[in-house]
Amino acid sequence: MPNSLGFRRKTRSVLKAKKRSPLGAFLRSYNVGESVVIDIDSRQPKGMPHRRFQGLVGRIEEIRRRSMVLRVPVGEKQKQVIARLEHVRPLKLAG
Repeated sequence: MPNSLGFRRKTRSVLKAKKRSPLGAFLRSYNVGESVVIDIDSRQPKGMPHRRFQGLVGRIEEIRRRSMVLRVPVGEKQKQVIARLEHVRPLKLAG
């Protein structure tokens, strides 16, 4: 039998469900230009960015009703990622 080539293959450790409040993502307000971390919540498959973006920091370019458009540096390129609110969290700087 051949290996699966699906969207979520080899993600057992990357997409483990985290223990956090489901409403916390919706109560937080974001602004354009703010830095956020892509933190995929595997309990919500809608609007899930690809697993290669897990843990990367991006800037918010546009805020939509249920999602946001992020600009994420990947190598020397800038990628545009559309993710729902459940899959991002604010960047906490050490200070």
